[in-house]
Amino acid sequence: MTNVMTRNNVKVIGAGEQIIVFAHGFGCDQSMWQYIAPSFEGDYRIVLFDYVGSGNSDLQAYRAEKYNSLHGYVQDVLDVMEALELRDVIFVGHSVSSMIGMLASIKRPEYFNKLIMIGPSPRYLNEGEHYVGGFDLSDINELLDMMEMNFTGWASFLAPIAMNNPDLPQLTKELEQSFISTDPVIAREFAEVTFLSDHRSDLSESTIPTLIMQCSDDSIVPLQVGEYLHSHLKNSTLRIMEAKGHYPHISHPVETITLIKEYLQ
Repeated sequence: MTNVMTRNNVKVIGAGEQIIVFAHGFGCDQSMWQYIAPSFEGDYRIVLFDYVGSGNSDLQAYRAEKYNSLHGYVQDVLDVMEALELRDVIFVGHSVSSMIGMLASIKRPEYFNKLIMIGPSPRYLNEGEHYVGGFDLSDINELLDMMEMNFTGWASFLAPIAMNNPDLPQLTKELEQSFISTDPVIAREFAEVTFLSDHRSDLSESTIPTLIMQCSDDSIVPLQVGEYLHSHLKNSTLRIMEAKGHYPHISHPVETITLIKEYLQ
C-alpha cells in the first residue's frame, strides 16, 4: 500500500477542531491556496494535498487507466481522508475539484459536513439550446491539440484568459508557471478528463449542504452554469462574486475568504 501522505504530498496545518480540506483545480497544486489558507488556520485544522500527477505528488503513482475519469481523483480524496481518519469535513474545491468533492461525498457522505465550490461546473461543453457550458467541442479539441503540440504556448495562451485580471500581471505569470510545471502528458490527460466529463446526472444524488461561488465574469464557467448547479443541487446557496476570472482565491482572496466565512457561520 502506497503511503498516501507522501503520494499526495499531504500537509496538515492549523489549530482548530473542525477540518477544512482544500482541493486544487486542474493545472495547479496546493500552493494555490496560499492567499486563503492562513485566514482559516486559527480556527480550523487545514488539510492540503496534491492530486497524483500534480505539484509535488508522486508522479510514479500516476496511471492513465486510473485517472481517465474523475473517479480516480475522487479516490485520491477518499484515500487522504481515510489516511487521516477524517469525518465531517468542510471540503473546499476549486473548479474541477468541486465535482470531485461532490462525487466523493456521494460515495462517503459521512466524511463530509459542507461542500464549498469555487467556479464549479458539472459540464464544460455546450449542448445545443438545452445547456450552456461555455465551450464547443471544437474549442476543447483545439486546446487539447495545442497542449500536445506546444505546451508552453498553450500555457501562455490560457493563463491570461483564465485569470482574467490584466491589471495583476504577476498573478497571470504565477498561473502560467503552475501550468508549465506540470507534466505535459499528465496535464493533457487531466484536461481531457476535466473538459469532457459530464456529471449533471450525479447532482440529484448529492445531499451535503453546498455553497456555489460563481465569479461575475468567468471565461471558463459562464453565469448560467452557477444557476444550473443551484437549481439542481438541493440544499445549495449561490453567491455571485464581484471577482472576475476563474481563480478568485488568487485574484480576490479577501472576497473569497469573506464569503466562505459568512457561509460557515
